[in-house]
Amino acid sequence: VYLNHPCSAKCGQTGVQKRTRSCLAEPLWGVHCNEATEEGRLCIGHVCSACNITCPMGHVNADCDTCMCEDATLHGKVSLEDGSPAADARVYLQAKKLKLLTMADNRGMFRIPGVCPDGKNTLKIKKAKYATATVTVPESNRKNLAIQVQLHRSGKPYVFRSPEDKARRVGQSVSFCCDARGSPAPDRYLWYHNGSLLDPSLYKYKNNLILKNLKREQSGEYFCKASSAGGSAKSQVAKLAVIGREEAACDSQPQSHLIRLPHDCFQKATNSFYYDVGKCPAKTCVGKLDKGLRCKDNVSYCCGVSKMETRDISCDGYTLPTKVIVECGCKICTETKIMVRGRATAADNGEPLRFGHIYMGNKRVSMTGYKGTFSIHVPADMERLVLTFVDRLQKFVNTTKVLPFKENGGAVFHEIKLLRKKAPVTLESTETNVISLGEIEEDDPIAELEIPPNAFYRKNGEVYSGKVKASVTFLDPRNISIAPVTQSDLNFVDEEGDVFPLRTYGMFSVDFTDEQGTESLNAEDVKVHLDAAQVKMPEHMQEMKLWSLNPETGLWEEEGDFNIEKSTRRKREERMFLVGNMEIKERRLFNLDVPESRRCYVKVRAYRSERFLQSEQIQGVVISIINMEPEPGFSSNPRAWGRFDSVVTGPNGACVPAFCDEQNPEAYGAYILASMGGEELEAVPSAPKLNPAAIGVPQPYLNKLNYRRTDHEDSNIKKTAFSINMAKPSPNSPEENNGPIYAYENLNECEEAPHSAAHFRFYRIEGDRYDFNTVPFSEDDLMSWTDDYLAWWPKPMEFRACYIKVKINGPQEVNVRSRNMGGTHPRTIGKLYGIRDVRSIRDPQQRDVSAACLEFKCSGMLFDQDRVDRTLVKVVPQGNCRRVSVNSMLHEYLVNHLPMATNNDTSEYTMLAPLDPLGHNYGIYTVTDQDPRIAKEIALGRCFDGTSDGTSRIMKSDVGVGLTFTCSERSATEQSIFQSQRNLGQQSPRDSGQQPPRYSGQQSPRDSGLQPPRYSGQQSPRDSGLQPPRYSGQQSPRDSGQQPPRYLGQQSPRDSGQQPPRYLGQQSLRDLGQQPPRDSGQQSILVLPGQSPAYRRPPASRGNDQARIPMTGQRPTY
Repeated sequence: VYLNHPCSAKCGQTGVQKRTRSCLAEPLWGVHCNEATEEGRLCIGHVCSACNITCPMGHVNADCDTCMCEDATLHGKVSLEDGSPAADARVYLQAKKLKLLTMADNRGMFRIPGVCPDGKNTLKIKKAKYATATVTVPESNRKNLAIQVQLHRSGKPYVFRSPEDKARRVGQSVSFCCDARGSPAPDRYLWYHNGSLLDPSLYKYKNNLILKNLKREQSGEYFCKASSAGGSAKSQVAKLAVIGREEAACDSQPQSHLIRLPHDCFQKATNSFYYDVGKCPAKTCVGKLDKGLRCKDNVSYCCGVSKMETRDISCDGYTLPTKVIVECGCKICTETKIMVRGRATAADNGEPLRFGHIYMGNKRVSMTGYKGTFSIHVPADMERLVLTFVDRLQKFVNTTKVLPFKENGGAVFHEIKLLRKKAPVTLESTETNVISLGEIEEDDPIAELEIPPNAFYRKNGEVYSGKVKASVTFLDPRNISIAPVTQSDLNFVDEEGDVFPLRTYGMFSVDFTDEQGTESLNAEDVKVHLDAAQVKMPEHMQEMKLWSLNPETGLWEEEGDFNIEKSTRRKREERMFLVGNMEIKERRLFNLDVPESRRCYVKVRAYRSERFLQSEQIQGVVISIINMEPEPGFSSNPRAWGRFDSVVTGPNGACVPAFCDEQNPEAYGAYILASMGGEELEAVPSAPKLNPAAIGVPQPYLNKLNYRRTDHEDSNIKKTAFSINMAKPSPNSPEENNGPIYAYENLNECEEAPHSAAHFRFYRIEGDRYDFNTVPFSEDDLMSWTDDYLAWWPKPMEFRACYIKVKINGPQEVNVRSRNMGGTHPRTIGKLYGIRDVRSIRDPQQRDVSAACLEFKCSGMLFDQDRVDRTLVKVVPQGNCRRVSVNSMLHEYLVNHLPMATNNDTSEYTMLAPLDPLGHNYGIYTVTDQDPRIAKEIALGRCFDGTSDGTSRIMKSDVGVGLTFTCSERSATEQSIFQSQRNLGQQSPRDSGQQPPRYSGQQSPRDSGLQPPRYSGQQSPRDSGLQPPRYSGQQSPRDSGQQPPRYLGQQSPRDSGQQPPRYLGQQSLRDLGQQPPRDSGQQSILVLPGQSPAYRRPPASRGNDQARIPMTGQRPTY
């Protein structure tokens, strides 16, 4: 039996018709049915009808690809992002093939007759450098319709959310997420594991990658690549750790971490002043997971402290207790806040940007203050912080900066330098105008802008005729001093989505307005003539491009190429120029740049002192590098700079990107400098001769790098930077492959290099200050916080710093110590929180007077937030000192807020620290911040100034004083008080077997064999089975369900809806609209939030009329 199948061809086309047969007599199959069971032959499909399109409105057009309505007309307007018309935009009809219908005129208007308003016709609008816009003609009964379309500048995608580091056990599942935006929007995502593409058909991913039933070999690095018609972009790398089912989540053995002990605590066993307290690295670990697969785990787990022990350290005459980490484990990560602070000022004279607007993309997020200061909270998932500073008064060029920050929490301080706008010049719009780009008077300009006649037009597309005010501000790379003004970080994204650096030949900002300066103007057909003689590297001639800055991403995007032309412009001899065309519209910042592939990384670490110990590294230091292009044969005489970069140090230093060359060590040079809180750190000296051990780089590589500190030839120059040749390490030279310069592809080696590997060094001059915490904590690394009752800072997201001002009457400067112990909390009473030492600073106006701002531990809630502790603070000046007075308001406060400590010894002062944030009238200075260093530095500035709202670098010893001592000159044979102190009063009472400190008017109950009530006139509540009240003469408010009052004998101002008073006996100067008084004859040197004052004292052997603390980056001169 034969069965014929229909022809497979469509109408009017050729196909195949199949025929199959089957045998009904199965037993005779071998005799009669042994031929093929299927045959085929060519066939022609059926005759096509004239047109198979049906039109609900109108009729089919002649091409049979759409419907048309002869009586309908579509009017449209196409505009750009800034509202200006999109002249010459092309309008297409989406049919079987794109069909060009019309073009927009100079006003952005177009008219299309015959388009049916049936809701089915789709138009596509295209314009060079802009993303294609798609619009559907709306359904309507009207014959004349109008639509408006806005085009967005085309650009590569921008990844705003990258996958996060995660840890899992074998057999578990994990989810990685990646999100990007752009114009056009990304439509494709690819995922990579250790650099290899994961098969999309196998893993079925889009922007979300899910891995189930994990195996060990799936550990490694993951990233995504987002793509669109505009290009591609890659995300940050996420690390996945896969461990065994029963394997420990963290290494239980802590790493070594040395802390410095007090000056009277030398350890003979180790022959040093250091003690190893251990450290747990805060890396991601496997914790308890919920059932869902999420982009971000609900709870983040990190390796941290799981067990600590108290060790007693023998010092000179007393025992010092400290907590030592003995075991690490997987815990919930410490929650922190990320802050960026800084100050925006003019690059030429330091004028602050007052009340300027700060934008993140198109959103205004903050404002600068009167002194140019600002503070920005960085979201936890932020990868790249791009801020644009806008001057409302139009004195400065709008400045976009990419600011690095501390990813593990805390604050980083940035100095933002702004370029002042050039005074506008008047141009005639009907004439050819030429504007020079160059700031070096004795040298030729680097380039010129040529604007043809009638090139200016308004935002509505209308040609402008009249006088034009033009302000063109040029950033000349031949002027090294303005390198920090560089906009953004001079990076672009290539076609594969990788970030590449640019080497600049100049940056210019353009501002055109009408004669009144009220309306902004655009310009077209502008030519840029770049003098080829300024391009010293021949290979850069062919690669030169014109770029514009995307203020949202902080990345540079290509505007156009340059062509080589010969001309006699302005000079008789023929010269060669690189000529490019540009249009000045919504973007106003342009760059003459060359992509540079010769890249390296420089390893830099920052330290607390010249000891350069691994445990004394500082995080949060901003390392900046200026890439130099030296004159041929003169490595120390740079011709121009080409790039400016900044990186923030982490727990293992920083790897700073820079241009380098393997063939010629002097092809590129670099200046490197470091700052923290606005204070410049010192580099290791290079004169009178190099010390490789101090610099951190061995010979002979050090000679090849030609290390020179800035004061190498002139000792009067600042010591805060050094220069090197950027010689790329040779792979055939072993001594060059261990740092401090690493090839670009060896970034991981640079970031994970051990402390013993070669690196460059900066150090901070700490001055005469010393901090000791019983529970070790690094103020640079907030993740090192430990939830312990004896932690100096009880909350990791809120750091409260307290200082008391101590005045010393005497001929010498004096060391002052605060010893801080638990005072009223049952878990900490009599136990040591920590020690603070500081040296007094002489008053510049008074003889034999000095003062010290001494930190003490604030009273308040401990880490469990259950009940407060009034810290027992003992202030002990060194030498033959006698307490002569206590601030009367402070004394009255302490009397009214019992219990009160006993003060029988006039050589010291003991108090239970106040709970309230008292002000300068009490001699107490309290500041709370998300970063401990900033809280301390602001409080120090106020203490120096003696005010609650001011700041100073000059010690003012007569204002805002809390304690006053008179100290006589100590004889040479007399022992220091720190060396002569014994266990009594110095050792923790419980550690020494003694009783906790007593309070006045009360016998120690232990002396009579009873339990110690801590408040006079009242039995211990524990004897009756109750909780001990914490307030004298009244029941604990918590026991009665009330909130504890903070004032005794009076109502709390806050309880009555008032603000607590900052001043007693006088009105606040701010309430009067006045500035706080300043001492006449002294210059006020301001310390801004985040700025480190580097308070240092003048040497005791010399007089100093000024007694001034050095300015940022300066050393004291006498």
